[in-house]
Amino acid sequence: MSILELQSALAALLPRLRRFARSLTHHREDADDLVQVAVERALRALDQYEAGTRLDSWMFRIMKNAWIDEQRARGRRAEVLAPEEAGEHVGVSETGRHIARLSVQAAMARLPEEQRLVVGLVLVEGLPYKEAAAVLEVPIGTVTSRLARAKDTLQQLLGDGDIDA
Repeated sequence: MSILELQSALAALLPRLRRFARSLTHHREDADDLVQVAVERALRALDQYEAGTRLDSWMFRIMKNAWIDEQRARGRRAEVLAPEEAGEHVGVSETGRHIARLSVQAAMARLPEEQRLVVGLVLVEGLPYKEAAAVLEVPIGTVTSRLARAKDTLQQLLGDGDIDA
């Protein structure tokens, strides 16, 4: 099977890959991200595909391993983030700013974990998209889409007013 034929067969598998990803992640956005990661890995490793083996089984294995990697990465990222109680804002007494900060924190808490992480790295920590993508072990496009969805959600939750926190 030529590389072109493999790529075509891979494209035909996309609906099944999406269904499998959805069964793993239980979230449409996570499933789309997982399919993207699995397809990227497969395209980089096409030379490792053994002719005569089932392409769908190979892809499902890649996807399962990508999901395991993502779950492990989420666990590591969760251990790195310190809770506010760790003293980051001790001594701040301005009531208005405090209320605004609490509003932002409440809105952030309602974001899915993936979006919260991207917002924290890009908007709070100031990392460039490329570095945030490396930290999260996702493509830059995924960082961009997650950040866009997070901004939309935060804007809806906080209203159209600017909050200085």
